[in-house]
Amino acid sequence: MTAESLHASATKLLETWSPATAPEASLREAMLAFLGSAPRGCLREHAPGHITASAVVFSHDGREVLLTLHPRVGRWIQLGGHCEPGDETVTDAALREATEESGIDGLVLDPELYGAQAHPITCSLGVPTRHLDLLFRVTAPAGAIPVRSHESTDLRWWPVDALPANAEVLLR
Repeated sequence: MTAESLHASATKLLETWSPATAPEASLREAMLAFLGSAPRGCLREHAPGHITASAVVFSHDGREVLLTLHPRVGRWIQLGGHCEPGDETVTDAALREATEESGIDGLVLDPELYGAQAHPITCSLGVPTRHLDLLFRVTAPAGAIPVRSHESTDLRWWPVDALPANAEVLLR
């Protein structure tokens, strides 16, 4: 991983993304401004905030979405996390995170940006920060059985039209 390759990939993803709504367009501009002022803004060490890689994992037929009950956040959310050594791009980080957190091999990631979100959080740095999530759509193979990792309180498939009440996930 290099700070430069991650920064370049995040910038390119945001520059080529066509947000669906005005709030997303505003968030896109804010994230680009952030990256313009933070050359190391894709690294966890950047305490004021950092780009994170998220994956909205759909079943092979698109009828279900895989969510994790995050122990720190306390809500059902998409899979994802920090960029790590070995991730050359944010896309690489999203696929790695989805595979690690789901236990599913053979996931297929759409390389176009699916969406973006910003969340205040106290992450592994131990201080309040902000996660600037770049989201990707990922499709699981038919018959995929998720295996919960140590990063999750629970992990399960949910029908896209019957999500849990406290779910926080972008669906299109």
